[in-house]
Amino acid sequence: MADLEASDAPVDALVSGLEGFGYVASRRIATALYLSLRLKKPILVEGAAGVGKTELALSTSQLLGLPLIRMQCYEGLDESRVLYEWKYAKQLLYTQLLKERVGDLLEDAPSMDDAMARLRGVGDMFFSEDFLQPRPLLQSLMSDDGCVLLIDEVDKTDEAFEALLLETLSAYQVSLPEIGVIKASTPPIVFLTSNNIRELGDALKRRCIHLSIPLPSAELESRIVEKRLPDIASQLRGELVAFVQELRHMKLRKPPSISETVEWAQSLLILHVEELGVDVVRETLNVLLKFESDIDAVEAQAGDLVRRAKATR
Repeated sequence: MADLEASDAPVDALVSGLEGFGYVASRRIATALYLSLRLKKPILVEGAAGVGKTELALSTSQLLGLPLIRMQCYEGLDESRVLYEWKYAKQLLYTQLLKERVGDLLEDAPSMDDAMARLRGVGDMFFSEDFLQPRPLLQSLMSDDGCVLLIDEVDKTDEAFEALLLETLSAYQVSLPEIGVIKASTPPIVFLTSNNIRELGDALKRRCIHLSIPLPSAELESRIVEKRLPDIASQLRGELVAFVQELRHMKLRKPPSISETVEWAQSLLILHVEELGVDVVRETLNVLLKFESDIDAVEAQAGDLVRRAKATR
């Protein structure tokens, strides 16, 4: 981070740094990320599945040399799964040890008040950090050296969970009823990703730097494939990218994303394909497309699509 701040062109440095870890970012992506880092605000990354939202967080943690704490969201996610739980087994063991020694503990108590005071002191230990099991959100606040916190697919949670995030991320602290306030000594770098399954609340959006990642242009997608698969021939790379770009103009249930393009390119390499052909396209469409109706629609036009891809690459 210090290197970025010292740079005369920090956005360019960030683009270059991310590329060093395999993430090809546009200047728009790098600018949003840089501002998020400097303003110490979470970044909310939206876009279709597979456009590189999660990869952006992973590459950033590698670039900054910080551990990544990932919190995968799902419907019904509650506080106990993201904040903390108590180590019940350890508490039970402690109870058994205490039971054996409680007589010794109270034996020399001069009065009932003293005995009760000693018991109250013992009781408090049950709900101390010794018995606390931090979950991802709390782990990120307790990380003294900082970390990257990835809250993945936050749109799968409900409004109550959003309220918890608002409380926690507004001041990077959380209040635990049994212990008190825990505040981050080094605020985590927070990524929230959303596939737009549902609209997130305005309050959460206001607290974040917003970034929408669209499907890439042909030029950017070609660079991504080249970065991920440096051994792929230029001709094949150009043809398969042009083919995928053609598919995105069709009315498909699930157009291929960047990750599927890379997987398809990798599959073609494994099959020792040197140039795109109708037969190999038909045989490998299941790597690129996830619904049978989409495969049928593309297979019917495979010949024309391959010809156009070869002409426009």
